[in-house]
Amino acid sequence: MEDEIRMSAEVMVKGVSRAVAGMAALLLVAMAAGCGTATVVKPSGSASRAAATPRTSVPKPGQTTVVRRGDTLYALARIHNITPGDLAAWNGLSNPNAIYPGQTLRLYPGSATASRPATGSGSGSGTATRPTAPPPAATPAPANSGIGWRWPADGALVGRFVAGETTKQGIDIAGSSGQAVRAAGPGVVVYSGAGLVGYGELIIIKHNDQWLSAYGHNRKRLVNEGQNVKAGEQIAEMGRTGTSRDMLHFEIRYNGKPVDPLQYLPQK
Repeated sequence: MEDEIRMSAEVMVKGVSRAVAGMAALLLVAMAAGCGTATVVKPSGSASRAAATPRTSVPKPGQTTVVRRGDTLYALARIHNITPGDLAAWNGLSNPNAIYPGQTLRLYPGSATASRPATGSGSGSGTATRPTAPPPAATPAPANSGIGWRWPADGALVGRFVAGETTKQGIDIAGSSGQAVRAAGPGVVVYSGAGLVGYGELIIIKHNDQWLSAYGHNRKRLVNEGQNVKAGEQIAEMGRTGTSRDMLHFEIRYNGKPVDPLQYLPQK
């Protein structure tokens, strides 16, 4: 009896072992099959970078964007699928870092007439026609702002506007520390801070959708963003933040482009 029980137990153990071995074999086959069909997907970092920084611009004729606090030219270019170089060129920006809150940027190139290559007379004589040099461009008359501009400070003029010069996009008026700096025209303060390199303590006033004025190197700012100011109202105290002498750096901008303030300020 004991021998029969021992034999039955051995048979059961062998059966269980074969079953376990069979299950293990099936699992190995399934794993091998799964490995053979699995696909590993790697994120394409280069593709995402290419999408973030466009290589070619997509102009948007007639469309503009308004610069907000914290915006940069490069971020706006990526958002609108335009290269930073084109966005700067289309808006006449020699310094891509000098954009202001409230400034309107054009998302398309200005109207330009392409010059056509000179053609022959068609007579077959083979005589080449030389292209005629265009006449020199006349100095454009200043745009009418409709704003009764006032001098923002009293003092000697020690720096003049030079077109295309990044550091001479306005005029410099010398004075003394703490001297009153006044709004050159009525408007709303769209920037009051020291976040723009080279301007020190800066105030920017938006007069309308096209015109801005900027007041740099102040000792103390007396107005806050969003505040309405009147022409002649004191907005700051003159200082030398960002410069070596007490003076006011004053700019007027038309559609974001600097213009010569002396063309708009009354003659002294």
